[in-house]
Amino acid sequence: MATVADQFIEVLRQAGVRRVYGVVGDSLNPVVDAVRRTDGIDWVHVRNEEAGAFAAAAEAQTTGRLAVCAGSCGPGNTHLIQGLYDAHRSGAPVLALASQIPSAQIGSGYFQETHPDRLFVECSHYCEMISTPEQMPRILRTAIQHAIGHGGVAVLTMAGDTAGKDAAAPTGEHDFLVRKGIVRPPSDQVAQLARALNRARKVMLFCGSGVRDAHAEVMELAHRLLSPVGHALRGKEWIQYDNRFDVGMSGLLGYGACYEAMQAADLVLLLGTDFPYDQFLPGKNTIQVDEDPARLGRRTPLDLAVHGDIGETLRLVMDQVEQKHDQSYLNEMLHRHARALENVVSAYTRDIEKHIPIHPEYVASVLDDLAADDAIFTVDTGMCNVWAARYLTPNGRRRVMGSFVHGSMANALPHAIGAQYGAPGRQVVSLSGDGGLGMLLGELLTVKLHRLPVKIIVFDNASLGMVRLEMMVDGFPAFETDHEPVDYAAIAAAIGIESARVERPSDVRTVMERALAAPGPYLLDVVTDPNALSIPPYVTPQQVKGFALSAGKTVLTGGVGKMIDLARSNLRNIPRP
Repeated sequence: MATVADQFIEVLRQAGVRRVYGVVGDSLNPVVDAVRRTDGIDWVHVRNEEAGAFAAAAEAQTTGRLAVCAGSCGPGNTHLIQGLYDAHRSGAPVLALASQIPSAQIGSGYFQETHPDRLFVECSHYCEMISTPEQMPRILRTAIQHAIGHGGVAVLTMAGDTAGKDAAAPTGEHDFLVRKGIVRPPSDQVAQLARALNRARKVMLFCGSGVRDAHAEVMELAHRLLSPVGHALRGKEWIQYDNRFDVGMSGLLGYGACYEAMQAADLVLLLGTDFPYDQFLPGKNTIQVDEDPARLGRRTPLDLAVHGDIGETLRLVMDQVEQKHDQSYLNEMLHRHARALENVVSAYTRDIEKHIPIHPEYVASVLDDLAADDAIFTVDTGMCNVWAARYLTPNGRRRVMGSFVHGSMANALPHAIGAQYGAPGRQVVSLSGDGGLGMLLGELLTVKLHRLPVKIIVFDNASLGMVRLEMMVDGFPAFETDHEPVDYAAIAAAIGIESARVERPSDVRTVMERALAAPGPYLLDVVTDPNALSIPPYVTPQQVKGFALSAGKTVLTGGVGKMIDLARSNLRNIPRP
């Protein structure tokens, strides 16, 4: 007779799940044993359930399929919460099993008692408890459908004794929704959008991750409107490549003329972006298009809200949009963009062979040169985000993943684990800060245990660089941001991971070539300059004063990698109607 645990795992297998990330524990034993006895699904042992949730999030984003993590009762499942918040806010379809204490003890203050069905409500679309075998398999299928259909997390709580009971109903078969339909905007909204675009003299397009499948449509609209095209961080990988209208990125990590183009426009068209930093938005003359109606207008007042898939909306509106002929606004913004990049490019090209500690900008630019054309990069929150945003060149095949919405530290290495499982034939590179790596250092053991060929590039400045920058902006002296240097290459070597430590810029390229070519995991520990920081494209007078108060620090704009070449090319090939 099949148990509830057997049924649970069989339903996951039917939904296309191939593995469960977690740490085994007594309340999970029936489920873990069911995994052991079921072909086609494996248990991936991690060192911390938080890492398991991050890994599941990255696998889901890599494959587009449901990924699963699990935690035992009490501390086991509370560890999941950081990674689940990240998955949920990133829209990654993840199911989490939060195991519970013996069902008869719930409510008694028993050892390790928590209430996961309450705890995870804020970071999930669906959070319920399986109390009896009769709830299965319907409740699990409902949870899966919420995760896939809404894009985000579903959490199920189940006690170990419940999981060990005989199943009450046959499992049967079920067809899960695995591909969503396309949201078609109402025709009157399309007509209003066309009239607004035709009426405006200077239109700027600002793109987020919602343009993932609409690159061609955005480029066609930009050509029709002679519009500069900027992007948020999550939109970079989907829109910046092959983009003759590119003016860079806005936000705290921004660069180029994106902010200026937005402020100078008669009309800003937000396409598939939930860009959170309203201080960078104009606050007027704005239209937003998004397939999620809950996002419309929650960042800035709108002249028009359009509910629809980006590609479908642009295809519908294109026939009604008139070709513009005045390209003075576009030309000006392309020139400003090129000048902005020219002014900062020396930050990573000047005396790089002599600069010790090594410029982190240089490390990122070399990585961009050497990494595979279809590499998956995972980046730690903090300064690694800056170097990834400014140096990793998108091409339509590369992926860049990070905790871009939740902003959690230590995400890069566990994200890399999940991405490597999701795409075993692709090169996966973790851009780890020493602060983030140190926080979940045990996951190096996970990489070694499973022989994952992840490449770990450690930007080792012995500092919490982004926190240091935040203190400077506020006029505070850096305090408790700098720490004793650590030889992470030696730690990796002790674990059994091939590694190297680089302290001279002349060695970066040679050693990185060796690291990326290694057949198994490799950790490259690069000692970088803690004073190499980044400032956003727009700062207030108060922030400038804060920098002045933090005298003695070197603040760099961070360079821009190959984007300067794109900007120069765009000036030579200004699009014409």
